[in-house]
Amino acid sequence: MHELGIVVRVIEQVEKVAEENKVEKVTKLTVEVGEVSSVVPELFTDCFEWSKKKTKYLQDAQLELVVLEALSYCQDCEETYKTTAYAKQCPHCGSTNTYLVTGNEINIKDIEVMQ
Repeated sequence: MHELGIVVRVIEQVEKVAEENKVEKVTKLTVEVGEVSSVVPELFTDCFEWSKKKTKYLQDAQLELVVLEALSYCQDCEETYKTTAYAKQCPHCGSTNTYLVTGNEINIKDIEVMQ
């Protein structure tokens, strides 16, 4: 379960930002995870709920997890398609000359705080 390690790193970054900006507490954290990022949303949420209890600024924070759709681009026919449905092979022309555009990232999108 690598979600715990990712959660710990996210919390470290948010705690650092909170400290630098002298906030009282973080009330909401929005995190984006790509649908092919290998992060299981339910496990990420469980790890966050467990980990936030040990923090200075996030103890009462609400987590909003946004799952980003995985999209790939075909360099031969220049079409974009949903990766999870077709993987590496383009459904438009059958080429495997494709690459992932979005869907494997993990981003801290927004931090709401109380000053």
